[in-house]
Amino acid sequence: MSDHAVLHVKGRILVGPEEVRDDLWIVDGRISYDRPAGARDIRTVVGWALPGLVDAHCHVGLGPHGPVPEDVAEKQALTDREAGTLLIRDAGSPSDTRWIDDREDLPKIIRAGRHIARTRRYIRGYAHEIEPDDLVAYVAQEARRGDGWVKLVGDWIDRELGDLSAVWPRDALDAAIAEAHRLGARVTAHCFSADSLPDLVGAGIDCVEHATGLTEDLIPLFVEHGVAIVPTLVNIATFPQLAAGGEDKFPRWSAHMRRLHERRYDTVRSAYDAGIPVYVGTDAGGTLPHGLVAAEVAELVTAGIPPVEALAATTWKARTWLGRPGLEEGAPADLVVYASDPRADVRVLADPQRVVLNGRVTA
Repeated sequence: MSDHAVLHVKGRILVGPEEVRDDLWIVDGRISYDRPAGARDIRTVVGWALPGLVDAHCHVGLGPHGPVPEDVAEKQALTDREAGTLLIRDAGSPSDTRWIDDREDLPKIIRAGRHIARTRRYIRGYAHEIEPDDLVAYVAQEARRGDGWVKLVGDWIDRELGDLSAVWPRDALDAAIAEAHRLGARVTAHCFSADSLPDLVGAGIDCVEHATGLTEDLIPLFVEHGVAIVPTLVNIATFPQLAAGGEDKFPRWSAHMRRLHERRYDTVRSAYDAGIPVYVGTDAGGTLPHGLVAAEVAELVTAGIPPVEALAATTWKARTWLGRPGLEEGAPADLVVYASDPRADVRVLADPQRVVLNGRVTA
């Protein structure tokens, strides 16, 4: 045994939604359910423990105008950590954040490389802006640079149309997504409207971000193909403000954004009821602040998802989906401790009592 202090977490350990243990031990940064022999210098933490929360749509290293300096990216990651987010699927960033992997005090990140968008069809400074003939090459590049994910921009405002529209032809999507899968990467896409969804799902997309355009006739297609969604409801809450800002120039787009916002909860609940996997993501970075994971879980509950399922969408199920362990024997000790049972009231997530990352109490 090393000279590191042993941490004893006792109370109620939520290994799963129904699997609850009385305590766990942390030795050399790893979880054990057996008291270590000869342990000295034991520190005890008491409360309700969950696996470190997952934000499956977050952007570390991204600001309103594109990449940010490392000190700003560090503050973003620390803000997420203090909120209990210990695993991030970074859904597109122009910054190289590999240096975070060497920091045991910062959340673990699963990267999707840089966004891939159509020329002049996304926020300036965020994405590779290319044409369909180059899509396969750029998807291959980002698949190799990322951690098993690639991020496409599936739709955006078409200035000539004055509304949202799909940006990629089906043949380009077929080839690009097939190439990502060949390289062992999954593909997700930013999508607000319905127009882009049939081709993306038909081409083999693995996940859709936001998914505000998901309609009753498209839901069976998602179910059939096993496509997950990450609704980012805390971001969708900004749609009325965005619509107001574009009213004079793009009234059709503004009206569309308001409709998407008005039915956002019905969209998410219908998807969940049909069996579509739903995961927690905040879309932090860019214009949204970090540390919003508790607010997003609460939004899923407001949409009608049962509290335990909303909790699973940022803990047990989310970690399984991303291929990362939870509170398993021998797993890295990444967990959050609360004063009361978060299954009874998810609002507890907004007030973590202790955050333990790599076996060290950080907050």
